[in-house]
Amino acid sequence: MLNNTPLSDLFSWADPWLAPLFTAWGVPVSQLEVWAFALSVAMVLFNLRINPWGWPLAIISSLLYGVLFARSKLYGEATLQLVFVALSCWGWWQWLWGRDESNASLKPQALGRRGRQWALCVTLLMWPLLGLLLDHATDSDVPYLDALPTAASLLGQWLLGRKYIENWSTWLVVNLVSMVLFGQKGLWLTVILYGLFAVLSVAGWQQWRRHVAPLPHRG
Repeated sequence: MLNNTPLSDLFSWADPWLAPLFTAWGVPVSQLEVWAFALSVAMVLFNLRINPWGWPLAIISSLLYGVLFARSKLYGEATLQLVFVALSCWGWWQWLWGRDESNASLKPQALGRRGRQWALCVTLLMWPLLGLLLDHATDSDVPYLDALPTAASLLGQWLLGRKYIENWSTWLVVNLVSMVLFGQKGLWLTVILYGLFAVLSVAGWQQWRRHVAPLPHRG
C-alpha cells in the first residue's frame, strides 16, 4: 500500500490494454495478455532449441506480464517479472559469452546430486520468506501460493542462464503451480499458456538431454 492506495491502482494507466479483446469460453481476454502469451511461447521455443534469441523475447514478455500481474494483485509474480528482465539480460550475456569451469563456451550441463540438493534447500527457504513479505507488505490475497512459483522461478532462471538441464524440471513445477494460481485470478489464457509451458518443459528436458556433456564424479 502506498498512501492507502492499493498497489494495483498504480497500474491503472494500462487499463485500455487490459480491456477485453475477445471472449474465449465466456472468459474475456485482453490485448496485453494475448501479446504476452505469444511472445512467451516464442521465447520457450527458442530456449528449447538453445537459441539465444529467446532472451530478448523474455525481456519484452516479462515487462508485459509484470503489468498484467500487478493489476491483478499478484505482486510476487509482478516483481518477479522485473527480476526476470535483469536475469534475462544476464542470461543473454551468458549464452553469448559465458564460460564454464574449464573456460569453454557454455553447453547444456547437469547440476549433480549436491547441486540439486542445494537448489531445493534454497527454494524451500525462499518460499516462506517471500510469502511472509507479500502477506505483510502488500494487499495480496494469495501470498504464499504466489510466493512458491516466485521462489522457484528465480532458481529456474539462474539454471537456464547457466544452461543447467535441471531448469526444465524446475519450470515444470513452476508451471503446474502457476496454473492453479492464475486460475484463481480468472487469467484463463495465461492458465492455458502455463499448461503449454508444462508440456514444453518436458520436451525441453528431452531435447537438452541429447546435448548434455558427461557429468564428472563429484562425490
